[in-house]
Amino acid sequence: MSTIRIGQQAPDFTLYDSDKQKVTLSDYRGRNVLLLFFPAAFTSVCTQELCSTRDNIALYSGSNAQVFGISVDMPFSLAKFKEEQKLNFPLLSDFNKEASTAYGCLYETFVLDLHGVSKRSAFVIDKDGTVRYAEVLEKASDLPDFSAIRKTLTELS
Repeated sequence: MSTIRIGQQAPDFTLYDSDKQKVTLSDYRGRNVLLLFFPAAFTSVCTQELCSTRDNIALYSGSNAQVFGISVDMPFSLAKFKEEQKLNFPLLSDFNKEASTAYGCLYETFVLDLHGVSKRSAFVIDKDGTVRYAEVLEKASDLPDFSAIRKTLTELS
């Protein structure tokens, strides 16, 4: 699996969101993007992380940043999760594991011997499509460094 490095072009992808609409990363050129890969909808740490992002959405909007949550869950599960948690940003289904693989954030083996689950990860991509922040966590119980993410976004805006 490749490792994403700061300064490289972000791998492009097209994924379905929880409304079953296709979302292509390169369509967001001209804006900053925050990609938050997470292991699984409806789990405690993922819910905590995404609800915190929901509650701080103004910080991201203020940095002209589009936030996307990405997991290998099906779009239908993500739609229910988004609705229950009142999330105010798109959730994308990487069911085929292409984006998680491209970004080097896929567990070979996760809990319960599940294979191919996204590692909790955060990537900030600038308006030119260049990676400006990359953090891939090995422990699913850890959270990304949101203060470093916000600092990166502030510097870009």
